[in-house]
Amino acid sequence: MSRQELYPPIEPYATGMLPLEGHHRMYWEQSGNPQGVPVLFLHGGPGAGATSTHRRFFDPAHFRIVVFDQRGAGRSTPLGSLQDNTTGHLVADIERLREHLKIERWAVFGGSWGSTLALAYAEAHPERVKALTLRGIFLCRASEIDWFLYGIKTIFPEAWRNFANFIPEAERHDLLEAYHSRLTDPDPARHMPAARAWSTYEGACSTLLPNPDTVAAFGEDRMALGLARIEAHYFRTAIIPPEQDLVRHIGRIRNIPGTIVQGRYDMVCPITSADELARAWPEAKYVVVPDAGHSAMEPGIRSQLVAAMERIKRLD
Repeated sequence: MSRQELYPPIEPYATGMLPLEGHHRMYWEQSGNPQGVPVLFLHGGPGAGATSTHRRFFDPAHFRIVVFDQRGAGRSTPLGSLQDNTTGHLVADIERLREHLKIERWAVFGGSWGSTLALAYAEAHPERVKALTLRGIFLCRASEIDWFLYGIKTIFPEAWRNFANFIPEAERHDLLEAYHSRLTDPDPARHMPAARAWSTYEGACSTLLPNPDTVAAFGEDRMALGLARIEAHYFRTAIIPPEQDLVRHIGRIRNIPGTIVQGRYDMVCPITSADELARAWPEAKYVVVPDAGHSAMEPGIRSQLVAAMERIKRLD
């Protein structure tokens, strides 16, 4: 089968800012076919925000494409806010958006942290999910966070050295706390360099082969601040408490059609998590891309994601 490419760029036909509790306002947009099958895109991070490219995984003639920036991320305001920002809040935000847009059920598509949020949402509201397409599985376990902070140095020692050496030697025994203290400092002269160091580290480790464009995108101010500050905040707290472990509760969604797409050489979210999820959810289609890392823009991964959405068309 030849590789499937992304659909051509499109513009939204509707956008808005949805007021949430407190001071948060959430950006949302719709594109594609207003009468089509609703599909929700969940971006990664947490905190990365969505881009115009994310509309292109979906056939705009068939799908009503809903994209939003999670609280504190992207075009949602205020950028980088950690107040009332937990997984539970984000799951509730998705339901609020669904009700606001008067959608009964939708397909849900998410990669990396987006896969975490998709699973958490589907397990909380299985009756609202038509299908799941997941990429670069992250289960929010302490072992995965430790890998991100320290383990990646076994494969990307140069990128990790830049990440670690940003912090004075006396604080390197706890990189998360050291970064968190800088990222939450109100002074941009202190938090922005830390945000760029964190975010470009992740970007440098996200592709199988070096990709300067990816690293540059991760270093852009809005992306870097939202991603780094909110990731450090989530990593520092119990994102998914053990009693709510996503694999433990997979029985709630095993009847939902699902696809898991995983890069064999994903160093940000190593394949062991996807493998465990696939074994617990044998009904899902599990695709390992042999020549890919973490990024959704890796050619083999984006092709498999487009193919997964083509299969969802046949569910109608």
